[in-house]
Amino acid sequence: MQTAALSDPIETVDLETRLLIVDDDPGIRELTAAFLVSHGYVVDVAEDAAAMRTALVRHTYALVVLDVMMPGEDGLSVLRSLERTTAPPVIIMSVIGEEVDRIVGLEMGADDYIAKPANPRELLARIRSVLRRNQPRLDMIAAAAVASSARLYLRFADWRLDPLGRQLFDPDDVLINLSDGEFRLLIALVEHPRRVLTRDFLLDLSRGANAEHFDRAIDVQISRLRRKLQRSDGRGGDDLVRTVRNEGYMFTADVERR
Repeated sequence: MQTAALSDPIETVDLETRLLIVDDDPGIRELTAAFLVSHGYVVDVAEDAAAMRTALVRHTYALVVLDVMMPGEDGLSVLRSLERTTAPPVIIMSVIGEEVDRIVGLEMGADDYIAKPANPRELLARIRSVLRRNQPRLDMIAAAAVASSARLYLRFADWRLDPLGRQLFDPDDVLINLSDGEFRLLIALVEHPRRVLTRDFLLDLSRGANAEHFDRAIDVQISRLRRKLQRSDGRGGDDLVRTVRNEGYMFTADVERR
């Protein structure tokens, strides 16, 4: 009878209810994921902030379970960077006794808090509670994801540029971080493929409000952009953006909008 009392029946869950577990401890990640999968959820895992951001780009999540203490960028920093209107609900986890993490996390917009090591059944109960409370928000996120899936991308040499979302994905579908200036410059190049563009022309199209008004500003930005466009096999940047001596630069790849 005691075993029956402790058993937790599997709750019927929409198969598209996808969760993301972010924790640098592989044991905790896999055990937590396996437990939640056994209760009907689709679960992905990420080992750090960078992997979390890549996962958020690739999938629409109903909820994120986020560890606070991670090497590199910590969980609170990641939480602070999320766009509140479009990001999924977040449950933060921190070691027992770190009261400041709980308070700061909730003030930053976390939907709930659970101490580590977390009891799997308590975590499951909190996930269910947060999902119920946030159903209208989740409906809006799902609708936005459907609209985004119909978005047109600028595609070149196996790269994918999202002009509306201001995001660049490499041939392995990894999100590449671009500064505002790099994004503007890339858009200018991609929208004028196989044409020689002068430095003045690129400066006019890509500069922000505080841009420097001299040719070398574009040369520096081009150099940075080429590094961002470098593939893991070494190909990319210099091949895609060619220097035309005494004239400017040319984007050499064919570009499709689809």
